Amino acid sequence: MVFSLERRKQDINVLKEETLDVLIIGGGITGAGSALQASASGLKTGLVEMQDFAEGTSSRSTKLVHGGLRYLKNFDVEVVADTVQERAVVQGIAPHIPKADPMILPVYDEPDSTFSMFSLKVAMDLYDQLAGVTGTDFANYTLTKEEVLEREPQLNSEGLLGAGVYLDYRNNDARLVIENIKRAAEDGGHMVSRMKVIGILHDDNGRASGAEVEDLLTGETIKINARVVMNTTGPWSDTIRQMDDKIDTAPQMRPTKGVHLVVDNKKLFVPQPTYFDTGKQDGRMVFVIPREEKTYFGTTDTDYKGDLSNPTVEQEDVDYLLDIINTRYPSADITLNDIESSWAGLRPLIAANGGSDYNGQNNQLITDESLDDVLSIVEKYQQGSAERYEVADVLKNIKTANAESDTNPSTLSRGSSLEIDEDGLITVAGGKITDYRKMALGAVKATIDVLERDFNLTYELIDSAHYPVSGGDIDPAKVDEETEALAQSGVEKGLTESEARYLANLYGSNTPAVYDLLEEVDQVEGLTLADTLSLHYAMREEMALTPSDFLIRRTNHMLFMRDTLDSIIEPVISEMARYNDWSDEVRQQYTEELEKAVAESDLKTLKGDVD
Repeated sequence: MVFSLERRKQDINVLKEETLDVLIIGGGITGAGSALQASASGLKTGLVEMQDFAEGTSSRSTKLVHGGLRYLKNFDVEVVADTVQERAVVQGIAPHIPKADPMILPVYDEPDSTFSMFSLKVAMDLYDQLAGVTGTDFANYTLTKEEVLEREPQLNSEGLLGAGVYLDYRNNDARLVIENIKRAAEDGGHMVSRMKVIGILHDDNGRASGAEVEDLLTGETIKINARVVMNTTGPWSDTIRQMDDKIDTAPQMRPTKGVHLVVDNKKLFVPQPTYFDTGKQDGRMVFVIPREEKTYFGTTDTDYKGDLSNPTVEQEDVDYLLDIINTRYPSADITLNDIESSWAGLRPLIAANGGSDYNGQNNQLITDESLDDVLSIVEKYQQGSAERYEVADVLKNIKTANAESDTNPSTLSRGSSLEIDEDGLITVAGGKITDYRKMALGAVKATIDVLERDFNLTYELIDSAHYPVSGGDIDPAKVDEETEALAQSGVEKGLTESEARYLANLYGSNTPAVYDLLEEVDQVEGLTLADTLSLHYAMREEMALTPSDFLIRRTNHMLFMRDTLDSIIEPVISEMARYNDWSDEVRQQYTEELEKAVAESDLKTLKGDVD
């Protein structure tokens, strides 16, 4: 398959001339997952995204496929069960992306602590049962205070009681999006980035029947006709609905901003992902995560009312996170100037669902009475004096002090919604990356129902729980072995071991196609052989249209390899300009776009480094 600038032109011609079964607006993770399921199910599918794929929100997460242990502080068992089960599904269909990476959760003797050592152990045992890892190498265990400090000597010892260790998964969010997009394209979908919706079209009966869009590369405006229109634009969901002059709907989104900061691991070293209370008695928790030779931490979670397309890191975000990190790791003494890179993203919360629970701030507080009942019955069960059904009865009857309403039958997962407006516009919004496939499943099922009912078109929904994304044709039970075999194949072709492992981990079962480029391309001066192959593969097979696409979202070079970024920017730009035959004007435009992104990531304004 070729998924390149030339393919883009062909797809646009199809979008101009043919009527689609479904037009998906938004190329983040939910739109990408919906496009995969629709295309694989045989629907004539189009997707338009006004930026690069994943650029808006889905490349700006904490980069975990998180299991939701935090929900068990309120014994929200159903949510955790759904989350860990779906996480296993995602790991099965994209085994080269989510990777097991056990999390350590230190417990401090502080007011309003999320967990005590006892309640943490109860929660982890229940979590393991829900995740199906009891008795495996990934089963949880606890650490004494001394064992925690031996593992993380920089961690503050004052008030430290111990820690728990439980299974979690790291993720490459932007890669998960592009691999869904590529699979959809392989299955005949027409996936077009840099295509901005400027209006919703309607047929003579007032039904949503497509969209008017502007090609941001050429300035051309076209009309795309479709039987069903699906809105998967995340924080922009209200914006799209407000474009639709046939509906009258109140805004439903309440975006919050999350910030992450990256430092060198020589400044702050953690051997594994770490997750703890902020220590500010604000009911929130933060992550500290090793990646490449770096350590990143976050996240903030604050209401956001600014430019949706350009959330930025503010001084108060930095102050908040550094205060927490320097309290938990006093010897690190991290300052603003130690921050090598950063990112700010928006979480598309739905206002009706109440406060954010992204990193621990769950408004559903279990009553003291119910908490006592749960702890008592679990302890009895562990001692053999209570049966499983007795535990289940107690868990089913938990009472909360501030319960959310969850009576909406269209709710697909925690904090997500599926709405069909009176003109047929389908909007799926909210949710978490872990739930993306289920959200997409519900949206595509609704689309198929409409096509059958209103257009007499019948499609059979694929079993997306067993349908790999692009690059995912790897045995999930043998990921390490198969990845190593792919890497050794690269070594045999002349790559170094580190280069070959990097490519194998990035591209999964597509790695041989990357190696095939050795016969077509010469190593670019100023780039490693691996970076040369990766760049050409991104341009030819991953719709990387700009240097920012490649350096930020097809790879994580800007975020986690900041040391070598400056040296490869010019070679990357020059090779992309040569390959795509850019004019001087276009080259300058993309150079300035990348320079702006790097300056924002570097926090140059806050550091006073702006020229």
